[in-house]
Amino acid sequence: MNSRNAIISLRNIGVAYDGYPALEGVNLDIYNDDLVGIIGPNGGGKTTLVKAIMGSIPHSGEIIIDDSLRKKNHYKIGYMPQVSEFDTRFPISLEEVVLSGLQTEKGFLGRYSREDKALASEMLDKMGIADLASRPIGEVSGGQLQRALLCRAIISEPRLLILDEPTNFVDNRFEYEFYNMVRQLSQRMAIMIVSHDLGTITSVVKSIICVNRTVHRHDSNMLTAEQLENYNCPIQILSHGHIPHTVLEHHSGDCCHDHE
Repeated sequence: MNSRNAIISLRNIGVAYDGYPALEGVNLDIYNDDLVGIIGPNGGGKTTLVKAIMGSIPHSGEIIIDDSLRKKNHYKIGYMPQVSEFDTRFPISLEEVVLSGLQTEKGFLGRYSREDKALASEMLDKMGIADLASRPIGEVSGGQLQRALLCRAIISEPRLLILDEPTNFVDNRFEYEFYNMVRQLSQRMAIMIVSHDLGTITSVVKSIICVNRTVHRHDSNMLTAEQLENYNCPIQILSHGHIPHTVLEHHSGDCCHDHE
């Protein structure tokens, strides 16, 4: 990715639930080389923003999708949901979870080729769970399922990868490995990470998007308390490691809505 181009542009986007505004007046560009963290209070609209970008909820305003994200009848967007949103009672194996990431290309009745299955097996092996490929998802841990969901999100080689709370159920060792993989993936696709683990993602991302009904983009991985207050983003942030860190106290703002 040699040049910086907007692959998705949101213009005056609004989303309401039962007449209550979850997002309003959102103007935002996502670029082809983005590695961006999405932060904000619970109920501030982070998940709503992601769903609007993916086209899965009604909204006002305009979303402009660059041709580089279009492929036949779908967009080249990979999505890794929170494990808590995934129905583990569904009778499907880890291998089938990964292969389902190709369904938009194959069609509902399409068959997976030998090459598809070999790719899924290779990806599960890199995640350290190849021996669980045939295991039903209801019989694996949350962390193991989370690894399979990452494979599912990237098996189709998307141009934009959206990760929703991607390390909720993984141990510290795999979390380190996971974010190393994210950095590698960011060399060939744009990545958006929704996370409450601000201390970790601020050491990973290059930019930050604050979401609290409105949206503000900050093209740095560090924010001051004053900036967050101006952005109406009442959260605490703590960055660890060998980067500058700031502890921000809670400040007043419009937050904690019922819907996100």
